[in-house]
Amino acid sequence: MNDLLIIAHTISFVKKELANAEGGHDWFHIERVYKNALLISKTEKVDSFIVSLGALLHDIADSKFYHGDETIGPKKASAFLVSEKVPEDVIAHVIKIIENSSFKGGNKKQSFFSNELSVVQDADRLDAIGAVGIARCFNYGGFKNRTLYDPEIKPNLNMTPEEYKNSTAPTINHFYEKLLLLKNKMNTVTGKQIAGNRHRYMEVFLEQFYGEWNGDL
Repeated sequence: MNDLLIIAHTISFVKKELANAEGGHDWFHIERVYKNALLISKTEKVDSFIVSLGALLHDIADSKFYHGDETIGPKKASAFLVSEKVPEDVIAHVIKIIENSSFKGGNKKQSFFSNELSVVQDADRLDAIGAVGIARCFNYGGFKNRTLYDPEIKPNLNMTPEEYKNSTAPTINHFYEKLLLLKNKMNTVTGKQIAGNRHRYMEVFLEQFYGEWNGDL
């Protein structure tokens, strides 16, 4: 089957699967990551077909919404790609991207590496920072009924992946436990350049937030 046709089928599949998803992990999140991945790919030596499939399927079943089960996403993606008659080696690579693209806590050791994963990982991380990243962060915090901010609860920078997954900390803490760390975890030149701008935007936001919180602004 033609690669472009498979990508079109994948887009339709993802839109249907994520029709009722939480606002920060819905089709529009996937679309932004897909666009970011295509942009970054222009300056990287990658297989654009694998990058496209990896970006489109990376959050097909985010474990956060499946009681922490990280096997459902790869299974769903694999079954779909088999039905599309995608070559086995491409499927295997895409599944590795799905299994390794997520942050999963700052102390998680990555065991798989490829240029395609680097692109998708950067594209996904870019959507977690900047203006959209801030919006997604607070949207998810509201979805989980988390406190906006509690000065008595300090960020935990030494969480295990399991602790990170089960954290109920205030939303502002997530900036320090993930969002502000991502700039220095980018893999690609383009990813680093975009991340720098978005990182600065978050720093300005936090200055404004604390000023308003303390009644100084």
